[in-house]
Amino acid sequence: MARGLVLCGTTSDAGKSLLTAGMCRWLVREGVRVAPFKSQNMSNNSMVCADGAEIGRAQWVQAVAARVVPEAAMNPVLLKPGSDRRSHVVLMGRPHGELGTGEWATGRAELAKAAYAAFDDLASRYDVVLAEGAGSAAEVNLRSGDYVNLGLARAMDLPVLVVGDIDRGGVLAAMYGTWALLEDADRAHLRGWIVNKFRGDVDLLRPGLSVVEDRTGLPVLGVVPWLDGAWLDGEDALTLGGWSRSVDTAPAAAGTLRVAVVGFPRLSNATDVDALAAEPGVDVVVTADPDVIAEADLAVLPGSRSTMHDLGWLIDRGLRAPLLARAARGAPVLGICGGYQMLARRIADPDGIETGDGPRHVEGLGLLPTSVHFGADKVLGTPTGRWRGHEVWAYEIHHGVARLEDDAEAVACEPFLDGWSTGAVFGTTWHGAFENDDFRRAFLTTVAELAGSTYRPATSAPGFAARRETMIERLADAVEEHLDTAFLRRLLQV
Repeated sequence: MARGLVLCGTTSDAGKSLLTAGMCRWLVREGVRVAPFKSQNMSNNSMVCADGAEIGRAQWVQAVAARVVPEAAMNPVLLKPGSDRRSHVVLMGRPHGELGTGEWATGRAELAKAAYAAFDDLASRYDVVLAEGAGSAAEVNLRSGDYVNLGLARAMDLPVLVVGDIDRGGVLAAMYGTWALLEDADRAHLRGWIVNKFRGDVDLLRPGLSVVEDRTGLPVLGVVPWLDGAWLDGEDALTLGGWSRSVDTAPAAAGTLRVAVVGFPRLSNATDVDALAAEPGVDVVVTADPDVIAEADLAVLPGSRSTMHDLGWLIDRGLRAPLLARAARGAPVLGICGGYQMLARRIADPDGIETGDGPRHVEGLGLLPTSVHFGADKVLGTPTGRWRGHEVWAYEIHHGVARLEDDAEAVACEPFLDGWSTGAVFGTTWHGAFENDDFRRAFLTTVAELAGSTYRPATSAPGFAARRETMIERLADAVEEHLDTAFLRRLLQV
């Protein structure tokens, strides 16, 4: 029997990813070699490992927490939704076609086999494997094809802990309902409950916890408080609106910089915006309001899993006019990956690679003298470069390739990382570039100057990687302080 456990949730966004990261760091403190794992992740926030494999961002952060090298086996199946009914499949870090809702029950046997093999591989190389579940453990409508929650637990004979999010309300009913809905063979793997995101007097909660313990026969291992500042590296776009304004940061050197991020329906790699939002004095909002886009100091078109679809949405929402007006008056506009592609004059997908519904050719916003072509080969990498003397490390994940057109306007462009800038319009396919502190602060200083803002970065403030490390340490502290770690050690046999 492999040593490990599955950390499931009563709902999505219960805090499984962050608690898994915290448990990884806690085990590292205990001298345990631990690997994070998630059989299947459905997210458009992904990361590229050093070997070029693409995995979910959450598992990458958990590997950082475990102080191990991220690899494809930690997230063998990644589903990247391209529409409401189809997802692009990444298998062991590489593109593997698409999966539609009609294939959900039948098309996942191959994926499950690969996931189980990846778990076995990690279990052979690490003392403990901490597996994060997906969604709710009680999604009985999907149980027959499940290999992430109880399906994984039964296949690998693993114990299961279930996390409930008390902040959204109804946590007692959610925990008991999870237990009640499971069939006996699945229920036999449950070992306990964790209450997460608690605010208030825990003594008021204890009588309810006792009822859950009595009726399920399972202990509550602890009540983890709401942790301000545990918001970096969100797994999906749901976290975008949840940036805490109470994060303990140093003040900006001067002024406030207003950043408006276009909230695309198929927004991807939203973590690019995290680094901007974590900077003191930078006020980031995600919006589809044309007036907010027009008035901000910086407008950002972030990544998109479906560039053409989201470009059409942008136009339908009346956002093209304020973006064109910004460029005309020299107000800064930044496009990242899919957002960069939208800034082009033309976008061509002759083989339907991105859309999945046949060839398409559309006009872009025309803010950069580039054209974009979607090809079958997916570009995955961890490039490095420089901008105005500042070193930049990044990662790239895209099918569309942007090229300068051959005219006088193109000649006037300046390189911007792997992309281009002209006037106050900047574009790059590189994700993660703004996690580089010196580059981020130099870019924001340039933006402030172009926008006529008094904002200047606080160079003495903690950097982005330092903030992430602080977050992970706080999560591990919460595990040690608020969970029954003696129970956990017995459960994991460490």
